[in-house]
Amino acid sequence: MNKPHRLAYHAIKVVSQGNHGAVTKLLTVIGVSRQAYHKGLRRQETTWEKHNKQLKTRTQYWFDFHHQGIGAGNLLTNLQADKLIDFPVTLKQVRRVMRELDIRCQVRPKKHKRAKQAEQYLLDNVLKQTFQVTAPNKVWLSDSTELTYGLSGEYKVRLSGVLDLYGRRLLAYNLSATETSAAEIQVFQRAFTAVGKVPSLIHTDRGSAYTSRAFNHFINQFEITRSMSRPGTPYDNAPMERWWNEFKLRWMARHPRAKTYQELITLVESGIEYFNHDNRSAQRNGLTPDEYWNEAI
Repeated sequence: MNKPHRLAYHAIKVVSQGNHGAVTKLLTVIGVSRQAYHKGLRRQETTWEKHNKQLKTRTQYWFDFHHQGIGAGNLLTNLQADKLIDFPVTLKQVRRVMRELDIRCQVRPKKHKRAKQAEQYLLDNVLKQTFQVTAPNKVWLSDSTELTYGLSGEYKVRLSGVLDLYGRRLLAYNLSATETSAAEIQVFQRAFTAVGKVPSLIHTDRGSAYTSRAFNHFINQFEITRSMSRPGTPYDNAPMERWWNEFKLRWMARHPRAKTYQELITLVESGIEYFNHDNRSAQRNGLTPDEYWNEAI
């Protein structure tokens, strides 16, 4: 029996209560015999139907939980880690349910292709786009991005961050009026304090804050290898660039703009908590950055 019939039978049962003869009349209208009607009422929901109902409920839950910013792959990862789902789930099932629920991930805005830069300054680019590491604190990336707040976004600040390449976990952040050496020194101080150690290698772009005498003097106090992106080559710091893009698209753009600086701080901190603590990925074996990172230390 399909769902429309089952719903119709239960509707007939409800509306006909206390109305003698109503069942017969209603069954005549829809062309169903009394035998089929009573058999349908006694029929139990199948295991597949129960699973499908639960799958739809939890798919919608995780889609909304992630602010409608994840697709079938990440939904599958969350469903496989969901304690309320006690049956196997496949990518094909998730895609079917998404179609039935009419939900889809917001597509990331298409970026213009950049021509690859000629090989240059290779001595400075120690990392050389080697973005796979085997343990925490091997490679940290850093960069800053612009955020706005105010009634119409009239105020601008720079958000600086330090990202561990292992698990893509953001270790520390700092908000400042502009990108300065002092701001970048502060965010690294916070990262060193939070982790309790320094990484083997730090990779940044060639912004003035990172090439400043003050920043280099600070980093040179530690036994850390420095690496810098080649001029005009954001691909050299691609994981950090992607993290900012995801943060803005999936978090900042899906929340009301902060009207005050304090509101912005709260929004940024809750966003970082979300990406570190709740954002599961198949690339991390279904774990969040916190789980993946802590599992290895």
